[in-house]
Amino acid sequence: MSFNNLDQLYRQVIMDHYKNPRNKGALEGDHLTVNMNNPTCGDRIELQLQVEDDKVVDAKFDGEGCSISLSSASMMTQAIKGKSVEEAVKMSGIFSDLMQGKEVDVDMDDLGDIQALQGVAKFPARIKCATLPWKAMEQGVEEEEAE
Repeated sequence: MSFNNLDQLYRQVIMDHYKNPRNKGALEGDHLTVNMNNPTCGDRIELQLQVEDDKVVDAKFDGEGCSISLSSASMMTQAIKGKSVEEAVKMSGIFSDLMQGKEVDVDMDDLGDIQALQGVAKFPARIKCATLPWKAMEQGVEEEEAE
């Protein structure tokens, strides 16, 4: 597949998550909630995580923002469900490295739809948009562990 076709495919994946977000909404019952915003562009995410026995059982989000931040939230909630908190935080580190254009020691296919966001690294002003939900997740698990 040529670079242009791959780039187009990634754009389609991002727009699909933006127009048809996965896990958008609110959790019922006991969960933790993290609100985070990017004052530079106005993106706002409310992330809700249900963590049981050090495992992310469920994740939902709501918010307002650009296609990058909201599709990233959709992809992230899909990716971390069922993972241990440690695995979710590790995945966040890998995503952060990817956004900074660093080499990541992971099979890109293991990232699923998240790999569609790797092109964001070329646009430094958009990196904070993509990482916003991931930073919210990190903050949430840190707060949970501190309790």
